[in-house]
Amino acid sequence: MRQAKERLAAGEVWSDLGLVFASTIGTAMEPRNVNRRFEQLRAAAGLDWLHLHDLRHAFATFLLDQGEELRTVMELLGHSTIRMTADTYGHVLPARARQAASAIDRIRGQEGTA
Repeated sequence: MRQAKERLAAGEVWSDLGLVFASTIGTAMEPRNVNRRFEQLRAAAGLDWLHLHDLRHAFATFLLDQGEELRTVMELLGHSTIRMTADTYGHVLPARARQAASAIDRIRGQEGTA
């Protein structure tokens, strides 16, 4: 809703670049402005320990924990290699490996009863 209001206010100056988070004229936000706004919101929420990059890390961790493919997460993060993603977020993967091992154990258990 806020962006729609900004679009109307900007009129012909608005640049429709399809951005979710855009400046008041539709262009990419200045990194300093993003950081400044994040700091304001963080302080208002009382989350002094939270850093902007933590949100990126949480995003990747949650996706991997929910079983999203490593390649998909790599592409969403803009990493150049899947290894970079695996090395950075590999701590999530052992839980997924345990789930896979449990699945194999269940299959093996079913074979013994057949």
